[in-house]
Amino acid sequence: MTDTIIHRILYRMKVTAIIQDELIKNVKAYTQSSTVTEAITIALKDWVDLYNIKELNKQIIKNPIFMDESKKIREINRSL
Repeated sequence: MTDTIIHRILYRMKVTAIIQDELIKNVKAYTQSSTVTEAITIALKDWVDLYNIKELNKQIIKNPIFMDESKKIREINRSL
């Protein structure tokens, strides 16, 4: 029982938020979730993933990989 309590304290956060009913309804529908918690969790994870992709795209724009470097890229991939 103590492990469960510690887990909840360390890895979960209870939040009270005022969010429009229509937005919650849409999020639940788009995520096909049965609970508000699950819907919001999925939506937030997706948002974070999209943010990370945008940040990676910014890095690629600054330092693009050109096709003439394909041999170098294969070597890097094979070393992993």
